[in-house]
Amino acid sequence: MTKTKDATSASEASESPPTSGAEMPSEAAQAHRFGKARSAQSTALLEDYVELISDLLGASGEARPTDVARRLGVSHATAIKTISRLKREGLATSRPYRGVFLTEAGTALAERVRLRHRLVVDLLVAVGVPPDSAEADAEGIEHHVSDTALAAFRAFLGRGENS
Repeated sequence: MTKTKDATSASEASESPPTSGAEMPSEAAQAHRFGKARSAQSTALLEDYVELISDLLGASGEARPTDVARRLGVSHATAIKTISRLKREGLATSRPYRGVFLTEAGTALAERVRLRHRLVVDLLVAVGVPPDSAEADAEGIEHHVSDTALAAFRAFLGRGENS
């Protein structure tokens, strides 16, 4: 059985490298990257909540679900649902009529997120991004940046390991 000219061209086209000059990543590498992005998106929500709860506790001594919802621009029901998830994950507790409090693990996570955010903002500013834009952009980047990239950011900025 012989291939027709069209079938041969289609076969060769599917095997040829992309024309953009970039090499197509292996299936496993691509799956790993997409999986990492999905995982970061899943944890980004929890990180935003613990960071905000920590800020509210520091500013006023309490973090009520109503305040959390308002500050994050979500419904009260959404805030309650996510706070319940924080409690299941061992990051928060609540007391009737007293609001939400972070556990030791939640407090540690909030501090890591805060430091990571500051590092990303400082790097963006160092490379010329205006401070307001750097703050806004860091809100997305901070959840997706790897430890390897954070170490490179620290080195670029001339900072030690834990700054």
